Amino acid sequence: MGTPRLFQIFLVLGSAFMVLLIIIYWDDVGTSHSYGHTPFSPGPKTPHTPPQPQRPQQRHQRHQTSRTPSFLSDIDAFVNQFLELGTGEPTDPVPVDATNQSERAEERYVPRREWKIHLTPVAAELQQRQEQRRRLLQEMCAEDSMWFPGKNTSFDDIANKALDHLIVDDRHGIIYCYVPKVACTNWKQIMIILSESMLQDGVPYTNPQAVPRNMAHNSSSHLTFNKFWHRYGKFSHHLMKVKLKKYTKFLFVRDPFVRLISAFRNKFLQTNDNFYNRFAQSMLRRYGNQPTPPASASEAFAAGIYPTFSQFVQYLLDPQTEKSDPFNEHWRQAYRLCHPCQIQYDFVGHLETLDEDAEHLLRQLKVDNIVEFPASPRNLSASHSVADWFSSVPLDARRRLYKLYEPDFRLFGYERPDAILEE
Repeated sequence: MGTPRLFQIFLVLGSAFMVLLIIIYWDDVGTSHSYGHTPFSPGPKTPHTPPQPQRPQQRHQRHQTSRTPSFLSDIDAFVNQFLELGTGEPTDPVPVDATNQSERAEERYVPRREWKIHLTPVAAELQQRQEQRRRLLQEMCAEDSMWFPGKNTSFDDIANKALDHLIVDDRHGIIYCYVPKVACTNWKQIMIILSESMLQDGVPYTNPQAVPRNMAHNSSSHLTFNKFWHRYGKFSHHLMKVKLKKYTKFLFVRDPFVRLISAFRNKFLQTNDNFYNRFAQSMLRRYGNQPTPPASASEAFAAGIYPTFSQFVQYLLDPQTEKSDPFNEHWRQAYRLCHPCQIQYDFVGHLETLDEDAEHLLRQLKVDNIVEFPASPRNLSASHSVADWFSSVPLDARRRLYKLYEPDFRLFGYERPDAILEE
C-alpha cells in the first residue's frame, strides 16, 4: 500500500476521532447550561488542590500505570468529568465571562453566600430518629417475610420511566425523590432554588414561594433520572450509580391512608377537569350507577355528582384498574415511586414531623444559608379523622386496601391501623 494511501486512511481516522471529541465536548457543555445555567458541580466533596510537581520517576510510574486502564476505569474517568468540575463547595458562585455580560442576562454573577454558623449541634434526638428510620428501611428490605413487587429487582433492571421522581441538583450534590401529597410542592420549589434552574428577571429565583406552583410541577423545570438516557446514552446508568453513591439522597413520606384521603379530597372533591375526565367519570360509571356522568367537573359538581371515598377505594382495589393504566402518582405507593430497597437514602423525612425534619435536612445539606422551608399549614387530613373517612368502606375492603399499602406502612415505620381493620 502506497504512502499516499496510508496518509488518506490516517487522515480519515483522525478526522473521525476529532468529530467524536467535539460531540462529547459539546454534549458536556450543553448539559451544563441547560440546568442551572452553571457548570455541573459535584456538591459536598473535598475541594481541589493545586497539582504538585512530580519527580521523573513518579511521572514514569504514572505513565506506565495509565497504559493499561480497565474498561470500567475509563467509564469512571468519563463520568467523573461531570462530578469534578466545581470546587466542591455547595455555594459556588456562577462563573461570569466578563466579555459577555451584556449579551446573556441569565449569566449574571450570583454572589457567594457564607456558611451559616451553628453554635449547637443537631439535637441527638433528631440524629437518632434518622438513624432509626434508615435502619428500619434496611431491615425491612432484608426481611424475607415481607415481599412486594420489585423488592428484589436490581437498580439496573428498574424501568427508565420508573425513575422520573428522582430529582437531581448537581450544584449541591442532592437527589430528592418526591412523593405527591407529602409537601412535594415546597420541596420542588426548594430544588429549583438550589439548582438555579429557573430565572426571574434574568437571575435565579431566591424565594421558594415565589416559584410558580405550575412551574414547580412542570417536569421541564427539573433534571430527573429518567432523562439521563437521552443525555448520556450508554453511560446513563453508570452515571446514576455514581451520583447515588456520592450525593445526599432524601425523601419525605406520610401515613399511607392519610395520604390517600388527602389525594381524594384534593383531586375529587374540588373542581378538577383533568382528574374528573381521567378517573372520576370511570368511577361513576363502574361503581356509582352513573352510566352517562356529566361531561365536565363543573357540571358534575353543580348536579352534586362526584365519586365517594368508598368508590375511590373500590377503584384502587379493582384488578382492572392497573391493567389499563398504572396507579396515578398521587396514590401510587411510595415504594414504587422511590425504590427504597435499591436506593440507600441518607435522610427519611415524615410529614408528621415536617418542621423538625425540614430544618434538620437543610442543615445537614449545608444549604440552610440559602433557603428556609416555608411554614407548613395545619394538616386537614389528620390521622384522628381516618376512622371517619373509612366508616363508609366495608371492613373487607379496608383490609384488602391495607395489604395493598402494607409495604409503605412497614418500610417507613407507620403502625398498622387496627382501629379500622378490626371489628
